[in-house]
Amino acid sequence: MNKNPTFAALFSLPVVVSALGFFVDVYDMLIFSIVRVPSLQSFGLSEAEVSKIGTYIINWQQAGLVLGGILWGVLGDKRGRLSVLFGSIVTYSLANIACGFVSDVPTYALLRFVAGIGLSGEIGAAMTLVAEIVPKQIRSYGSSMVAGIGYLGAGVAYATVTWFDWRTAYFVGGGMGLALLLLRISVFESGLFENLKKNTSVSRGNFWSLFKTRQDALKYFRCVAGGIPTWFVVGILATFGNEIGQALAISEAVSPGRCVMMLYVGLAAGDLLSGPLSQWLRSRKKAIIALLLSSVTLAGVYLFGGVSEAATLYNLILLMGFCTGYIAMYLTTIAEQYGTNIRATATTSVPSLVRGTLIPMTFAFQALKPAVGTLGAAALVGVFAYGLAIWAVSQMEETFGKDLDFVEG
Repeated sequence: MNKNPTFAALFSLPVVVSALGFFVDVYDMLIFSIVRVPSLQSFGLSEAEVSKIGTYIINWQQAGLVLGGILWGVLGDKRGRLSVLFGSIVTYSLANIACGFVSDVPTYALLRFVAGIGLSGEIGAAMTLVAEIVPKQIRSYGSSMVAGIGYLGAGVAYATVTWFDWRTAYFVGGGMGLALLLLRISVFESGLFENLKKNTSVSRGNFWSLFKTRQDALKYFRCVAGGIPTWFVVGILATFGNEIGQALAISEAVSPGRCVMMLYVGLAAGDLLSGPLSQWLRSRKKAIIALLLSSVTLAGVYLFGGVSEAATLYNLILLMGFCTGYIAMYLTTIAEQYGTNIRATATTSVPSLVRGTLIPMTFAFQALKPAVGTLGAAALVGVFAYGLAIWAVSQMEETFGKDLDFVEG
């Protein structure tokens, strides 16, 4: 007989399928960053055009993430967490398969926009479901398991690209997503949500209720701000690792695809350990701030520590990923701050808006480069991203061990 029955929830089908779903989500979300250069070069574009158009397409994907995050979040509270898990994966899987046939930039951008809409639903719905079915005493272990396994999707994406061409990499990602649907058929809905559906007097999935008072709006803003460094590290420091390598005068060509892969391996390890760290500290906020301070220190070393070899740069990105691996605690904290009737809306829309902040960050990065150089531009954007996040998390409610059986008025 199991002497610790509460831990069995960590290996229940919803948790396992959520982890595998996030794995495929990460693969399909990062695949463009990894194949950006070879895919655009196959269209006959120059190096300068690849950099400019690559940013343009990434921004279209991020715009889709912002829009989809709101749509899927509202649907998750109105129709259920499982409806989002099914609908989002069909959307982004089919869009990624279509990317394998693309031959021009406008179509490529449109398909990444559609993929972004689909990709925005996965992680928020998964974390909401896990937060609601795993006992509060060990909730952080469940979210860490989902994020830790999920982030390994980036490593598989990089490996796929090294084995096959970029078009096949898209087919693999889309195929994995569609295969995952077979597992999801047996997943059960959150009991908290099922109970809530019986109460017809409670409004569910009202996105605008997140901003009904100044205090509510500020609370939501802090949730968004707390996650910005994750996409600064992913979208600037790793995705443009080749340009940073050139600015550092590294003789060996730096592969942005490898940078992304190393970063996500670090993120996987960091997120797996962030749960135990939160349990040990008995605090969400302390765990997240500790990781943020470590991450900003490593970002400074990465840009201004005199890195002269590609291997050193890759290792720094790996460590930076480890110290930025707080997404599990971050999303769990968001889920714990909101009632069951608005929890999916908040937990799904917030990370999508965080991803959307990459749009102004890439614009700022590109605009600042002529004046202060690649390293200076990255540093200025980083000061904003980390400064805002550390302030935001320090002002959040401490939610460790909070009971989630409540609704918003």
